Amino acid sequence: MSDNTPATVHDEDHTGPVKNPKQLLLTVFFSFVVPIFVIIGLVFYVTSDNKPAAGAVNLEKALAARIQKVGTIEIRDVNRPARSGEEVFKAQCTNCHTAGLVGAPKMGDTAAWAPRIPLGYETLLNSAVKGKNAMGAQGGGDFSELEIGRAVVYMANAAGGKLAEPTAPAAPAEAASATK
Repeated sequence: MSDNTPATVHDEDHTGPVKNPKQLLLTVFFSFVVPIFVIIGLVFYVTSDNKPAAGAVNLEKALAARIQKVGTIEIRDVNRPARSGEEVFKAQCTNCHTAGLVGAPKMGDTAAWAPRIPLGYETLLNSAVKGKNAMGAQGGGDFSELEIGRAVVYMANAAGGKLAEPTAPAAPAEAASATK
């Protein structure tokens, strides 16, 4: 006859990895405590790196850029002498008009300037100040309209034009003394 006592049946059915209470305690400890330490370690790793948020390298500058006013006022010295056409050409116009970029007539190119010069000073100045085709508007930048006009005359005359260089309007005190 076979021995079917409960002790022998129970021992044969239980073949799992935990065989005693000490192993059970270790399994419970490692299955709950170790993940907590892993999570704490990951949180520490992510937060320990002192990296700035996108666009926030200098928070004061970033904040000032976001809340700046739409318009700005720039105060210039009205008594500074007006620059010559050559100076304005070298500072602003030479990039495109020396190389002839994006259809700009080259400096001194008579064939390119020939159809433009007969249009007159006012039309050429208007094109320069407001922009035309690929050329952006030059007005409102570093140079006054008078200085831009001098650069237009400088380029047109270098290509064979006979335009008169614009002069600065008379000061109010000089105009008042001239009328007396």
